[in-house]
Amino acid sequence: MAFNLTTRLSDKYPNAYSDFYGSGTPCVFKSGPNWHVPKGPQAQGIKREARPVYRHAIGPTWLTIGERIYLRLDSIGVQWTSINPLAYADTGEAKPFCSLILSIGVKPYSLLYDAAVAAAAAVKEILAEAGFPSIEVAFVESVVTRSVAAGPKLLSFDPVLDDVPDLRKPFTTALGLSIAPLKYPYFEGTAALYFRLSKDDTRTAILTCAHVARPPPIHANMGMIRRNTSQPREEFIALGNIGYNNAIKAMMGTIGDRLHSIEISNKVLGRLGEPVEAENKKVTQRRKEYMQLVEKATQEIKEVNALHDEVTKRRTTPDQRVIGFLLHSEKVEVSAAPHGFTKDWALIELYNEKIDWSTFNGNKVYVGGNLTPADFCNTMFPQVVDQADYQYPLDGLLQAYGVVLDDEIRNPQHLDVHGEKCLLVVKNGLTTGSTVGRANGLESFTRTYTDWGIEQISIEIAVLTYDKTRGKFSAAGDSGSIVLARDGRIVGILTGGAGPTDETDITYVTPYWWVEQQIKAKYPGCFLYNVI
Repeated sequence: MAFNLTTRLSDKYPNAYSDFYGSGTPCVFKSGPNWHVPKGPQAQGIKREARPVYRHAIGPTWLTIGERIYLRLDSIGVQWTSINPLAYADTGEAKPFCSLILSIGVKPYSLLYDAAVAAAAAVKEILAEAGFPSIEVAFVESVVTRSVAAGPKLLSFDPVLDDVPDLRKPFTTALGLSIAPLKYPYFEGTAALYFRLSKDDTRTAILTCAHVARPPPIHANMGMIRRNTSQPREEFIALGNIGYNNAIKAMMGTIGDRLHSIEISNKVLGRLGEPVEAENKKVTQRRKEYMQLVEKATQEIKEVNALHDEVTKRRTTPDQRVIGFLLHSEKVEVSAAPHGFTKDWALIELYNEKIDWSTFNGNKVYVGGNLTPADFCNTMFPQVVDQADYQYPLDGLLQAYGVVLDDEIRNPQHLDVHGEKCLLVVKNGLTTGSTVGRANGLESFTRTYTDWGIEQISIEIAVLTYDKTRGKFSAAGDSGSIVLARDGRIVGILTGGAGPTDETDITYVTPYWWVEQQIKAKYPGCFLYNVI
């Protein structure tokens, strides 16, 4: 009998494509009552949004319960990839219709319906024994990925004074800075934060993920420490292949848009004609407005062309974009209890001569670009009663300082657009730029099947899409990005995501408070670059 891809799941489970509609995540089976769907022609038209869970009664014992669950799943042969404790709401609705469900990701095509039903019963048994019989379970097809994607100084960055700042930003030191190994510029990621190695040492390094610094298809998972100057340098560049090509395409696209705008404006000016005595005042005003549009677009084309010339003449080849070399890369492995986070960090030492220190902005994340000042206020401070400390970051550069600790991740005090307490976060990455999201208060369990042939089970903090209108929080290439709370305090370092194949529906973050402990254990004197 022919295998039908469109009905392979819905033949057994009719709600396979409606339960999590809008995420692209197919469901093999969900326990409990059916979730509501409209009837008739729009039967699969309700988009769902994953929401974070805070202050739930399961919180104090969740890690223990979660471990029991994944061990039971292992014992019955379920190839799970993630265990995410989430709430769900209809898009745009203030209150979730489901306050908590365990969304368990499995390898696509690996779990048949009957096996999913049996596995859900086994998980429900554990939940009931722990005193939570009403929590339901869903098995969804989802994979966890770790997202990797001798010249002049990096350019300075002043979003107010610079011409076309959004196009200039990729070639500057502003976070998130796109980086890649010089020898393998097609493996790209994002720099997280700048560190001074000690108060008596002028050297500066940038933090990123170990799987960005030493991509697993190329390097064995052995870690690396550069102990002396005789060791060969593994050099890094600012902007790998994709980052550089995307930056050039953005320039050419902007020029094309402005030329089109000039063409349209000139046609309107032609219809308005030359000025005549005693003409209609509205005609005079509109002619002035359209002439100003032409003048502005013409000037912007000149500015983009100037940047394009600078970049293509002095930064075309990867060796012209070298900024430093690998100082330290951890062996990627799961830490010991009680935390179970993954050690996945690296430090890249910068060449001093590659940075214009007189204009260096330090640990400031550019939250402009995708987000206007109004967007930042409306998403990160949506409630008037929660705006007492609101101030838009000067020039769109959010200073990273301070740390969001474990207690606040679990029990945040921000208010979201629905008036619910929530930890609202922002980042800037190579692929998706500036995005906002919601950090979950209950940890996720993830399992990755690595290029080193190792199965790794780790505990992560999940960041969920802010809402469907804002798009996903991250994509391949954003690994290494630093994730900040709305006031600039550091939440964590982005390590990967989960979702349908080649997509990211949920982003995973390792808490910064823990990463900092690991760094200081190896480099006791290091500290975040001073606030500028």
